[in-house]
Formats: sequence, C-alpha cells, structure tokens
Amino acid sequence: MAISPQDPRALDDEWRELFEATDERDVPFTTLSGVPIEPLYTETDLPEPGEIGVPGLYPFTRGVYPSMYRGRLWTMRQFAGFGSAEETNRRFRYLLDHGQTGLSTAFDMPSLMGHDSDSPLSLGEVGREGVAVDTLDDMETLFQGIDLGEVSVSMTINAPAAVMLAFYVVAAERQGVPADRLAGTIQADILKEYIAQKEWCFPIDPAMRVMGDMIEWCSTEMPRWHPVSISGYHIREAGATAAQELAFTLKDGLTYVEQAVERGLDVDSFAPRLSFFFNAQIDFFEEIAKYRAARRIWARELRETFGAKDPRSWLMRFHTQTAGVSLTAQQPLNNITRTAIEALAGVLGGTQSLHTNSYDEALALPTEEAVRVALRTQQIIAFETGVANTIDPLGGSYFVEALTDEMERQAYDYFGRIDELGGMVEAVKQNYPQREIADASYELQQEIDSGRRVVVGVNDFTEGDDGQTPILRIGLEVEREQVERLAGVRARRDGAEVEASLAALREAAAREGENLMPYMIACARAWASEGEVIESLQQVFGGFTEQPVF
Repeated sequence: MAISPQDPRALDDEWRELFEATDERDVPFTTLSGVPIEPLYTETDLPEPGEIGVPGLYPFTRGVYPSMYRGRLWTMRQFAGFGSAEETNRRFRYLLDHGQTGLSTAFDMPSLMGHDSDSPLSLGEVGREGVAVDTLDDMETLFQGIDLGEVSVSMTINAPAAVMLAFYVVAAERQGVPADRLAGTIQADILKEYIAQKEWCFPIDPAMRVMGDMIEWCSTEMPRWHPVSISGYHIREAGATAAQELAFTLKDGLTYVEQAVERGLDVDSFAPRLSFFFNAQIDFFEEIAKYRAARRIWARELRETFGAKDPRSWLMRFHTQTAGVSLTAQQPLNNITRTAIEALAGVLGGTQSLHTNSYDEALALPTEEAVRVALRTQQIIAFETGVANTIDPLGGSYFVEALTDEMERQAYDYFGRIDELGGMVEAVKQNYPQREIADASYELQQEIDSGRRVVVGVNDFTEGDDGQTPILRIGLEVEREQVERLAGVRARRDGAEVEASLAALREAAAREGENLMPYMIACARAWASEGEVIESLQQVFGGFTEQPVF
C-alpha cells in the first residue's frame, strides 16, 4: 500500500496492521554501526528544506559543486607502492597507462614510522606494505619520467609527513617544477595516528607543531597543495562506527583549524586547501548519509564558529577508499562485489576522489590483475551505470535524509563529550576516542562470532573456498638492495653539509615559533635521510609511548 503524500499519517495505523500481519523476520534491524532502522520512512522524516539545499550552495548536503559529476568525474586513484622506488614507478606508469587520473602513494612501515631501511627496527619490513623511501634519491626515482607539474599526487604518510613533503618539493625542483605548481595531498593527520593507526615519531604537542608548520608553509608556498588530508579512514578501519568516524574526523579537522587560527593565520587563507579522507564501508545507505552529514557539519562550523567568509572554506572535499577491513581472505572473489557496492556508496555520497581496493588485499599486496579489476570497477560505475548522469540522485529520499540527520545528531553528541574533556588533544591524551573505538570494535566482532551478523564466506555460505588465489610476494632481496642503495647515497653526499643542515634543524626546533619546513627542505637538498631528520628532531622533542586503554 502506498503512503499518501497528502496525508501520510492518515494511513499509518492501517499500514501498520498490514505490515505486522506480513512481517515474518523477528529480528532487530540496524545499520552496521547499530543505528535502529524503521520499517518505513515517509516525508514526515524529511528535514527542513534548507538543510537539504541544492548542490554547490550552503550547506552543501547535496554536494560541493553545482554540476558535480556532470561537470567532472571524481578523480580515480589507486593506492600503489611496494618494494623499491623503481618497482613502484613501474606500477605508477601502468596505472596511468590504464586510465588512472591521479597517483596515490603507499609507503612501507619503516618510512611511515620515520625509520631508515637500515635501522634494526626496519628488519623484515622494508618494501613489504608499501614503497621504501629513505632519501631524495628514492623520491626522484619514484617519480622518474612523470611530470610532477602535470599529475596530481597523494601521499599517505603522517608523523614524518613534513620530511616526505620536503623530499617531494626538492625532487620537483630538480625536475624544474616549482613548489607553487605542485598539486595533490599529503595526509599528515597526526591526531588520527594517536587515535587509530599508531604510527608516531614525537609526543602529541610537538607533533601538532610540526603539522602546523607544514600547513602554514604550504598556505604561502604551495597554493595548489592540500597540506593535510583529515582521515577518518583509519579510524574506521580500527573498528569505529560510522558516527565515531564522522565525529572524531571532523573534530580533528576543527582542531587543526583552531590551531592555525591561533597562529595568526586567516581562516580563509588555508581552509580551502583542507581535504578529508573517508572510509566506504559495506552498509550502503549509512555511508551515503555519513558523507552528506559531514559536508553539512563542516560548512556550518567553518562559517558560524570560525567566521570563514570565503565559500570555498565551507566546502568539504574528500577522498574515499573502500573498506579494507571488510575484505575477507576466505572466498576473495566476493571482495569484488563488496568493493563495487562500497565504491558506489562513495559516488552517491558525492566523493571527489576514489580508491577501490583490490580483491586480494586481505592476502597480500595486490597483483596487477587485481588492481586492473579494481580500477575497472570505478570505470564501470562512471560510464555504464548512469549514476553520474544526475546530481545527488538519492537527495530527498526519506530514508537517506532521516539517516543523514541521525548521523549529524550523533556527531554533535560526541563533540559535546569531547569539549567537556577540554578538546580533542586532551581527549586523545586521556584515551577517550581510543576507548570508544575499542569498545565498538569488540561489540561488532562479538556479533560476527555469534552469527548475529553474517559475513558471507566467513561465518555463513562458506562452501566453495579452494584457497588458490595467486598473491604477490616481496622477496628479501628488496630489503638488501634498498639498504645498499641508502649506503650508496651516504657515500656520495657531503657529510659536513648533512651535519650542518641537521644541526640547524635541531636549533630551530628548540626555538618556539620557528617554522621548521625551510630547515627540512635544506636537509633534503643536502641528501639527509628521513631517519636522520626524525632522530634529530627527537633529540629536541623526545619520543612517545602509548598508555594502554584496557
């Protein structure tokens, strides 16, 4: 029976009788995050018209650009990086040749932690999870034959992000490309590291200073560069709910804005270049609602709380990656379907950039075949499904709009609790978001283990898994060759120049208010290694040890 648009409540009792007489599934329906789902939504669930709005105008619920994908499709990125810089350069060229429109760089664990490849702490990890980059030499090799003035590059690295950006700026400079022509993003979201990903180099306060120095420097020297990609992706991968991902990510971003304003920067001088990075989980409608709520909250807070006048400052532009944690080692071909659904949620949610995971990533780094299927998934969505032909096709959906409002409400509830603790930095120091995520992750795993939540091929429908998926293996020779390469750089460089640049960096770090980016760029030009730069700063800032949350 249809609900009358003229009087939706008039038929409510009649419909409910019919519904209860035919509803045979006696289970509670919730989203993946546990939000209760009503059996039916009507126009009484819609918000005020101004909260929905139109694309390209405040509050941007329906998208940040007036034409959205009718004007320009999202950027298709594939996260790539493994082994040596030469190997990853070949993969970059392969992806560009197959239609990718932007490069997204994955670094190995030693690089993410600020360790050189020859550090004892790097043993067994060099080139395994991403590409090993120790010096300017590796960065130049990584992008050899690729015009950095023409391609947009994303780099997923956080604690040592400023060092890696310095390598990138100097590599481009040696190509003849000045910093003001470089386009792309570096993640650099340091609060997220303490909350979820656990890759840090310094205590929280000096880490915030280094990130702030990079934002400040980029605001004048790199106008096309996004100096921080505020990341909910890793928060979600750690086990957060959709509402926790939304709330903690936005609060991190608002904290960075607050810090920059306290440094004396005008909010409109840097806010237009802030970008976000969200997860696309498997609960289709919840993810779409999350993105819509995120845009609306960000626009409101930048305009009303921080007084941003430039409409570009109100825009939340974000990259989306499908959920790695949703992929299964069992029956891995099922992951193609999961990824396609998650990618479609990102597109219908209005993403500006998208990475689709490869079906074999629960087993190892992706093979070229798996990467090609992942990229083709985006291209099929873009060119065959018709979802890009009209703007925000789900706008006005009773269910989607109601769920968008619920996501927004839950985010503001978290904002209130974080503010009571003294703000996001204090909340992180007190392990508040860490505990919330740990509890949510535990509860979800209990649901899966008990069978209350089905994961196809894992706890139900398990027949037919032969375990024969080919995987990409990184040999031990990669580590040996990278260590030799680093030794060669050290042998060729001017040792006195390196020491002088590192000493100048340490002296600057000891002075409050000194921006460290020019000193790190000088270290890059002198061929100092990443580990040497980080260790020099640790002599001033110290290290960090996490207090357990359990």
